Amino acid sequence: MRVWNEGIFPVKSKVVVAMSGGVDSSVAAGLLQRKGYEVIGITMCFGLKEMNKKRPSCCGIEGIEDARRVAHTLGIKHYVLNFDKALQEKVIKDFVTEYLAGRTPNPCIRCNQYLKFEQLLAKAKSLGAEYLATGHYAKISFSSQFSAFSGKYLLKKAKDTYKDQSYFLYRLTQKQLAHILFPLGNYTKLEVRQLASKLNLSVKDKPGSQEICFIPDDDYREFLKREFTRINANVRPGAILDLNGKVLGQHKGIPFYTIGQREGLGIAMGYPLYIVRIDAKNNTLVIGRKEDVFSSGLIAGNLSFTALAIKREIALRVKIRYNHPEVLSRVSPYGKSKVKVVFSKPQFAVTPGQAAVFYRGAAVVGGGVIESGFSNAKIS
Repeated sequence: MRVWNEGIFPVKSKVVVAMSGGVDSSVAAGLLQRKGYEVIGITMCFGLKEMNKKRPSCCGIEGIEDARRVAHTLGIKHYVLNFDKALQEKVIKDFVTEYLAGRTPNPCIRCNQYLKFEQLLAKAKSLGAEYLATGHYAKISFSSQFSAFSGKYLLKKAKDTYKDQSYFLYRLTQKQLAHILFPLGNYTKLEVRQLASKLNLSVKDKPGSQEICFIPDDDYREFLKREFTRINANVRPGAILDLNGKVLGQHKGIPFYTIGQREGLGIAMGYPLYIVRIDAKNNTLVIGRKEDVFSSGLIAGNLSFTALAIKREIALRVKIRYNHPEVLSRVSPYGKSKVKVVFSKPQFAVTPGQAAVFYRGAAVVGGGVIESGFSNAKIS
């Protein structure tokens, strides 16, 4: 049994590394090779025939070529696999559907769940690899018998709290965690770049990408417009209402807005206005002051527990979106398959479609998809 973060490594085990062509996954491959693993690099590409210069580097020709050069420098095998069909079915289709329903999805979580740690992990096993490794900033350890998580693999926060990506990984299962390595969990981003220089990797100075990989130019609204045209979706203007139901203006279509949004409303009231609620059924937006966008809690469904299911009320720290500070909360079962979260202090812009991820200390307990927040605003 391996526990990467405690320094125990199997000798010459075979591992597949998901290589995007960025510095993080490249250094992950280099570290594993130095530890004695037999490393195979695989780059996932999406719609190879349709790629052009506008495609983000992480899944375009540039990313593939960067990964190939790194593999050559390290002296490891490298393959390129087309995951376009899986991306379309599991990520993009959901992305479009959620926006049409007035929700704000997180495609990176679904990509990790279905592409990287389901299909790519299965491919790694078919190649005889015991592990799949990625450049995520997170840790995996095995719990002692004296812990509340006794006998479980634990997904934990990375050393670099700013870069920590455990939020995006909350849907990992025990079966998957047993075959995953996160070599960067104990490094900061600065240390990773220093390692890239020591390894003489061509991507050592390559900037990181913050884009959604399938959206050119990071313009999700233009992407949605094209997708809506392609599927002939019924997206139409509608009313913008105040909390009392008075019509203040007109929106351009429900999918182009999100909870807490301030820009692009086209309404002047002498004070800042924010979107408080999105009503896709009635094709309306409700707006109010900033204090009206705060919620005292939320309901989450589509749950996934990494190590320990929530069967009674428990105090946990909850993160309602990536890079949002955690808040101490009371989390309890709600109905048959949901949880109720009550914050210790109100949180801004609790957004349906985003993930609520639960932490106990540094360990991820699990999470779910936000269905609704408990609005502090009184809406007529």
